[in-house]
Amino acid sequence: MLDGKRILLIVSGGIAAYKSLVLVRRLRESGVAVRAILTAGGAAFVTPLSLAALTEGKVYQDLFSLTDESEMGHIRLSREADLVVVAPATADLMAKMAAGLADDLASTALLATDKPVLIAPAMNIEMWSHAATQANVGLLARRGVLRVGPGAGELACGETGAGRMAEPEEIMLAIEAALMGRAAGDDRALIGKRAVVTSGPTWEPIDPVRYIANRSSGKQGHAIASALARHGAEVVLVTGPTHEPDPAHVSMRRIETAREMLDACMDALPADIAVCAAAVADWRVRAAASEKLKKDGDGPPALELAENPDILHRLATLENRRPPLVIGFAAETEHVVAHAREKRRRKGCDWILANDVSPGTDIFGGEHNTIHLVDERDRVEDWPPTDKVEVADRLARRIAGHFAAGA
Repeated sequence: MLDGKRILLIVSGGIAAYKSLVLVRRLRESGVAVRAILTAGGAAFVTPLSLAALTEGKVYQDLFSLTDESEMGHIRLSREADLVVVAPATADLMAKMAAGLADDLASTALLATDKPVLIAPAMNIEMWSHAATQANVGLLARRGVLRVGPGAGELACGETGAGRMAEPEEIMLAIEAALMGRAAGDDRALIGKRAVVTSGPTWEPIDPVRYIANRSSGKQGHAIASALARHGAEVVLVTGPTHEPDPAHVSMRRIETAREMLDACMDALPADIAVCAAAVADWRVRAAASEKLKKDGDGPPALELAENPDILHRLATLENRRPPLVIGFAAETEHVVAHAREKRRRKGCDWILANDVSPGTDIFGGEHNTIHLVDERDRVEDWPPTDKVEVADRLARRIAGHFAAGA
């Protein structure tokens, strides 16, 4: 399937660089032509001779080498490949990519390329979870940069957690997917499909100043909308108030209340996919005050609550306009999978993505998530802990596979 493809491999600094040598061997065995750029940091872990022997070609290192520029300029180097792969991708190199810096051959080639880019991050857990790194990862994802990993486990520094570079076999699968049209970032995978995604909280007014809400940040819902758009789906994102930036190539519908969210979802139909990732307030004040409620010395006012519409249930049980695939979320604090299974049956949706939001999990507003997917046959897929962008990409791939299978 990969025979005859061309890859530009960028090997940056990190102990995981040794895995790139195995990756090159696997690629060459599959008939892939590999050119390699080795950064100064990467050369501290693997030698140019090792890469040259495995790629069977010159290893490029110096941006300002006149010989290299006459034989193979960085523009040609970056554009004569079908795919650019960065493995390992360090926090430093990803920061350069996000900022558009070009101070060495690797970063210049990445800025100059017009081809898809796949990164395989590798670093210490604290570096990976740092807000700056996660912001860069999110920005690169929104620009269409593909990613595989990192995985979780024991790290070279002796700590345990997320930050391990994906294994060569995993990277091979991601490369194959990117080149053969099954990648998260490939815009053929869901082309022709329409998706409605809900995100963020809802604000239910008590009076013009106060409201009932929840802790949802909108990070996961926005990431899902972005991932589906990168797959080629036409996406409508119905979002409550959030500080998240608008995803690229997504049609936005901004609302505040649950009833407004339901109306916006109905207006967005027909659709092939509905993903209800918003944390909708279950209740609202039956009659919100038109003026600010004042303290009058008689204690707090009595608020009569009314139940909000169940948007997931409404979409899943529509008679004529039900999307073929309806997906919900279950934020649970105990018996996560058992409650998710019961919720899927009660709501009538096809899949439920359950996560543990008990105190200490830092799901609301955080960058990471741990998902248990309950499918239409009540089977459970336990996804490894990872960041919300990767959860979104994995869900988008799962949705693409669902439709590819003729569902």
